[in-house]
Parts: sequence; C-alpha cells; structure tokens
Amino acid sequence: MQRREFLLTSAALATGAVWPAGRSMAAFNPSPEHGWRMFEVTLRVEVLKPEGATRVWLPLPSMQEKDWIRSMGSLWQGNAAHARLLRNPDYGAEMLYAEWEAGEKPVLEVTSRIATRDRAIDLTRPGQAAPLSRADRRLYTRATTLLPTDGIVRQTALDITRGARSDEARARAIYEWVVDNTFRNPKTRGCGLGDIRTMLITGDLSGKCADLNALYVGLARAAGLPARDVYGIRVADSRFGYRSLGKSGDISKAQHCRAEVWLSEYGWVPVDPADVRKVVLEEPPGGLVLTDDKVIDVRKRLFGSWEMNWLAYNTAHDLPLPGSRKLTVPFLMYPQGETAAGLLDSLDPASFSYRITSQEITAQS
Repeated sequence: MQRREFLLTSAALATGAVWPAGRSMAAFNPSPEHGWRMFEVTLRVEVLKPEGATRVWLPLPSMQEKDWIRSMGSLWQGNAAHARLLRNPDYGAEMLYAEWEAGEKPVLEVTSRIATRDRAIDLTRPGQAAPLSRADRRLYTRATTLLPTDGIVRQTALDITRGARSDEARARAIYEWVVDNTFRNPKTRGCGLGDIRTMLITGDLSGKCADLNALYVGLARAAGLPARDVYGIRVADSRFGYRSLGKSGDISKAQHCRAEVWLSEYGWVPVDPADVRKVVLEEPPGGLVLTDDKVIDVRKRLFGSWEMNWLAYNTAHDLPLPGSRKLTVPFLMYPQGETAAGLLDSLDPASFSYRITSQEITAQS
C-alpha cells in the first residue's frame, strides 16, 4: 500500500461548545457564536469488478472561507499505479484522480479534515461587502447545461420578482416561491439532476436538493443575481434536534447541495429552500404543513444562515473529468469512476463499492 500526503495545512482554531447527544429540540438558530468544530471524513473506494484500465475521481474539500469553512488537508493511501491532486481552473474544484492498469483490483482511501462554523447573516444590518470580481460575476451569472437563463427560466424569474425593488427583495422572492411551489420527492435518485428547464416546462417541480436548490440558483441568475450551488455532504447530526437535517457515522448517502446568492450589502448569502422542503417531508411525524412551527422555524432561518454540520466540496458545474473518455459531469458531489465497461454508478455505493464516514475530532486528535 502506498501512502502519500498533499494539501497538508495547519490552522489555529477555537473549539466550540460540546453539545450532548440526545439534547431536546431547540429553536433552529445557526450562529457563529456556537464556535468552530473539526471533522475527519474518510472515503474508501474498492472497484470489485474492474475491466481493463480503471479510473476514479474523488471530490475533495475545496472551499476556503475564513468565516465558515477551512480545509485542513487530505491524506490518501491505496494501490493505484498513479494518483494525483487535480484542480479545475474555473471553479477551483479539487479532486483526487487515480488510475489502475488492467488486472489490478483497485483500492483507494482518502481522509480529509475540515473545520466548520455556523453561518448567519444579520439581514437587518446592511453594510457594504467587498465587490465581487468581474470574473466571478460572469461565472456565477452565466448559463450552464442544466441551468439555462433564457426562455421559460427567464420569464419565470421575471414573474416572481415583478415589483421587487432591490436585489435582496428579488433574492427573497425567489426563495419564498421555491419553498411554496416545489416539493421533495423521496423517489428521486440521489440528490437529483437539476434540469430546471424541464422542471418548469413540465410543471413537475419535485425532486431533491440538486433539483430544488438548482432551481433557486437558475432563477436568481435569470433575474440578474449572481448565485451558485455549493455541493457537499452532511457530516454530523443537527445540534437543534432536526433528524432530517443531519447525518453522522456512515454518511455514504448523505450528500447535500446548498445555494448562495450574492448581495452587495452582505456578500455571499447562504440559502437552502430544499432543506425546508426536506423538513416538510421527513421531520417526524412526517408530512408536515408549511404552517407547522418546525417548518416556520427553518424557513425563516434558511434564508441567510446554514448550520455547518456539513462539508462543502465545490461550486462547479459542467465539470470535465481529466483522463476520462471525454466525460463531463453536471457537478462533482459523488465519487466518480469508470472501467473499460463504462461509467460506474456513483449513486449506488454498494455496486460501486464506496463508503464515506465522518467523525468529530478535537484539536488534539
């Protein structure tokens, strides 16, 4: 087994309060005052039926935001003939790429450490954020394959925001519209695909986070607001007792994407209408209504705040996988792999054979 190290960094972090297991449900109130937490996330991949050459691409924590997430480095080990860190030049999305020759049984494990802190924007106190660069404004307002900004998307955005007199009002109107008009579909595979034009044309506004939050992002861009999906995975239970908004231990199927919108008075503002709809569907006893106190609580907070029991990988769309047979994925949130027989099913950890685990650690670990 080979062992190599890359992206090794260090950071002095304040540790947050310890929240005991079984704490009774509290008001959903993410706040930076809860302090920093550190997590170790391990992704282990085995390709059980390799055919010919095998390649895999594993997403790595790529976002460094001083106020809410810090990547503290990753280590990998395995029997790959070649493995290296790759970084997409447009979005900065990082991945571990590895390849094996025919006849090998691929095994690869990567362990990453991150530090996170809850986000909460005080929307009652507008200020003046540092301007968004021209390059980023172009990047986060442009159309992508699954996020067009013309046609029915543009018209829907204009209808939703008609009468809104500020960017914040437009951003909030789109958020409220997505919450009111979509629903979470438990039969959707994985986190969904995010084909927002088809959603609007068919009127089927159902799906999971990659659909509902992509709809928010696409409508915001069509309304002239820079916006982006942030792709990641849940790494811990919710400190506020919401069973639907957290996952610890085996997190192989806990992928979750969120959204951000740029407002000049605040900078990037976190939003997550998809999680409001997840609470409606899944929070016990299930099938809640929008007027339930639990739903009202998260709906109010998920425009402007995130609980950071969650790892952010990247914000990339239409991402080429270097070394593949001209393969481009809509987003990189799941492990990806291919053999001579074709693409492995990244939404089926059992057949692809990967497992992702997380644990919270202390500064001394």
